[in-house]
Amino acid sequence: MPDQPVRDITDPQALRAIAHPLRLRILEAVGLHGPLTATQVAEHVGESPANCSWHLRQLAKYGFITEAGGGTGRQRPWRLVTDGHRWGDGEESPELARAGDAAAQVLLEMEYRALRAWMAVRRQESPAWRDAGFFNQFMTWCTAEELTELKEEATRHFARYLDRLDDPAARPPGSRPVRLMAWGVPAVDARAHTDTENGES
Repeated sequence: MPDQPVRDITDPQALRAIAHPLRLRILEAVGLHGPLTATQVAEHVGESPANCSWHLRQLAKYGFITEAGGGTGRQRPWRLVTDGHRWGDGEESPELARAGDAAAQVLLEMEYRALRAWMAVRRQESPAWRDAGFFNQFMTWCTAEELTELKEEATRHFARYLDRLDDPAARPPGSRPVRLMAWGVPAVDARAHTDTENGES
């Protein structure tokens, strides 16, 4: 599969557009079940079609969804833009940094809730799905370059399955929506960091 297109978000307004729990739920509904009209989105997220229509237009304004063609007004279908989105690399203005942190916080809170929901019901799943679900915890020592390489490898692995959001025919029989989340962050341990910088062990 070719490398996933990635859009660098440099507009704080674009990040503020997704720093909103309902909009993330709308994005998820469109990604998993779309294309969807505002009326259909409302059924998935439990909000009014008028409210969903407004939020859909805001998400489209900043390039997170696009019209799928056909229909007008609240009956026009929307589809997810499946390009990757990246922010927070390199130099940032204070405004962009604040907007990025807010968007990341809302996204992480949504994923934490989803993980807790899975943990609460996983014993009711079939053995195959119960055992397939996972979360890993691991610690090691890496250079910044090695951590960057791990990040890029994880992104490539996830991107292998991205076409299934756009193309239902690409979804194999027996598949279901699965949340993929990964992070690798330096440990916030001032003593270990200082000792390493000083060449001590």
